[in-house]
Amino acid sequence: MSEGSPSTADPSPRAGGNSPSATATVDAVLFDFGGVITESPFEAFNRYEDRIGVPRDTIRQINATNPDTNAWARLERSEVSVDEFAELFEAEAADRGYEMSGAQVLACLSGGLRPRMVRALEVLAARLPVGCVTNNVRTGHGAGMSRDAGTAAAIAEVMKLFGVVIESSVVGLRKPDPRIYELACDRLGIDPARTAYLDDLGINCKPAAAMGMAAIKVTDPDEALRELEALVGFELR
Repeated sequence: MSEGSPSTADPSPRAGGNSPSATATVDAVLFDFGGVITESPFEAFNRYEDRIGVPRDTIRQINATNPDTNAWARLERSEVSVDEFAELFEAEAADRGYEMSGAQVLACLSGGLRPRMVRALEVLAARLPVGCVTNNVRTGHGAGMSRDAGTAAAIAEVMKLFGVVIESSVVGLRKPDPRIYELACDRLGIDPARTAYLDDLGINCKPAAAMGMAAIKVTDPDEALRELEALVGFELR
């Protein structure tokens, strides 16, 4: 993520931590952030859509159209400003016959932390190299795009657990571009074939799996943690 986020890491376990389990099939973990460590923004999108009377998942459908060149993709690579994004997104919505506010859509991005995921991250960070690969935008407070300084401060503390954080808005690459995963592995000094990757979007899991990672699509956090426990060989909850 952004301010204060580490960009390099010692790939060995944290000082005072234990070595990976002998039963482990992975010895490093990469996380997506929004929708994994925090609540999914898609829920907030649906609430906004309900409020303005447009069909649910309209925002996701707009963002899935021309996914490499649309307003959302360009904002996540910091190719346009927030104001420019709003104008472009609103035009994309208008092409579908809907009147939407780009600014209000961006306000949906800030989700609350998931305590069980944060606890699992704490356990992992004490024993294994862990990193974050996130598509984000330069809006709100701090790396988590929070709507208030208090939430931003809490997220900043969580960010300190990662050995490396790769933000699309900083590096100019975004998932599912394979290069952003390669960058994370290089900076963390880890082998993709010995790495687990968690994301709430299947399209973002596919490149990780193609690189040899054990990809986990996070739809239910508890189920995802059970899958991750089986991979690392120790309890996370």
